[in-house]
Amino acid sequence: MEHCALHAYALMTNHVHLLITPDRADAIPRLTIALGRRYVQYINTTYRRSGTLWDSRYKSSLIQAETYLRGCQRYIEPNPVPASMVDDPAHDCWTSYRHNALGPANPYLTPHELYLAIGRDDAERQVASRELFRTQLDNETVDDIRLALNQSQPLGNSGFHARIEATTGQRREARPRGRPPTGDDASLAPDGAQAELGLC
Repeated sequence: MEHCALHAYALMTNHVHLLITPDRADAIPRLTIALGRRYVQYINTTYRRSGTLWDSRYKSSLIQAETYLRGCQRYIEPNPVPASMVDDPAHDCWTSYRHNALGPANPYLTPHELYLAIGRDDAERQVASRELFRTQLDNETVDDIRLALNQSQPLGNSGFHARIEATTGQRREARPRGRPPTGDDASLAPDGAQAELGLC
């Protein structure tokens, strides 16, 4: 994982979630291509098959770490629970939850500075992580994450979006599906996602 720091992951039966900080702009696409090639080669060799495995391009979203990093981790790590694969994220060995919340070493993970800030040592950080998972992530945060990811848009507050627009010259904000509100309905329009997602 050269040029990428992996903070959280969930390996599901038909998809993968990764929370990554790249140190250069092309790191994520290069990592995705390399992982895809290796995995396809492994599966094809193991099961004596040929051809591709992935049915579409990967989705990614830039996230505002200080606002959404923990929310993204709480979205990713318990994924096997709503999928009815396990009844507790601690029972799944294919996510980063056990390392971040319980402590077994994982050489593939690099703790994010915001994770390091939640405790003075590993034991305190693991307790704080477990506390975060005692309640479900609120629906609004889940909707913000999914919308930004599905549209490959940044997830962040209005200041974060303004900085991206100033840098790129393009408006980058996830938009709810459907017709935009008009007239009296305009006051009900959401003002966009309130933070940063996917790759931080």
